Amino acid sequence: MTSSRHDGDTWDLASSVGATATMAAAARAIATREDSTLFSDRFAEPLVRAVGVDLLAKLASGETGSGTLVGRIWIDAAKIRGKFYDEFFLDASAAGIAQAVLLASGLDSRSYRLPWPDGTVVYEIDQEPVVEFKARTLAGLGAEPTADRRPVAVDLRDDWPAALRAAGFDPAQPTAWSAEGLLGYLPPEAQDRLLDTITELSAPGSRVATENRPNPRPGDEDKTKERLDRISEQWRGEGFHTDMTRLRYFGERNEAAPYLSGLGWTVRGSTVRELLAANGLPPLQDDDLRMGDLRYIRGVLA
Repeated sequence: MTSSRHDGDTWDLASSVGATATMAAAARAIATREDSTLFSDRFAEPLVRAVGVDLLAKLASGETGSGTLVGRIWIDAAKIRGKFYDEFFLDASAAGIAQAVLLASGLDSRSYRLPWPDGTVVYEIDQEPVVEFKARTLAGLGAEPTADRRPVAVDLRDDWPAALRAAGFDPAQPTAWSAEGLLGYLPPEAQDRLLDTITELSAPGSRVATENRPNPRPGDEDKTKERLDRISEQWRGEGFHTDMTRLRYFGERNEAAPYLSGLGWTVRGSTVRELLAANGLPPLQDDDLRMGDLRYIRGVLA
């Protein structure tokens, strides 16, 4: 049984919040297999298989159909989310930014598949078992990084800025930061602390990309919890024991976009609903989780 999040809790890629990285990679694998013209991650499937969760491996490879377990919105969201962050880093590179930081990098394979310009350094921050697993698995596939990949094995609850500097990070140089799929798994005060720290470590011209989830309206959180409970029950019925409700932190928090604006970032973005339409994907039908209002944002520090 999955326990609620608490200070000092631990996980791996097959359990607790770590399993969400594997589930996200499985969605990327399905999205890639379905249509690789919009977004493609050729490493998603082998990474999921290597984690060793049977159901997720079968979903990623297509051996088991997604059916109602992985709904249309999850697959399409993987496409627009993957494309958004790919384009964010490519645009930053084109603007001359040669230093990137992936916070809670999980099974992200951008260090291996994006065409980074020569001299680009990509720092991947995650817990030690995660960064070691990914490097070992991709090396076993014969994959080589397309940038100067520097894993930073540290928990974001610890002194990650010191670990980042020790790996060679230069705060005097503009940086492209990503906090992909991360903020909802942080307590509200930890989210603010993370965005404050990113800003403190950023030279003018730095860029940041993350998601802005609107604060809940009255009754929204109860509906969200009920929906997540139903989804978790579906997964448990297939033998994968997860409790999505307990992995999230609920309650009021500062929305990321206005908070970053207050720190001096110029922020713009698009909602999931807008990105689905812009990429020719079907509109949302049942949206109990208010996924359509989630906004993918990018900012530039003046």
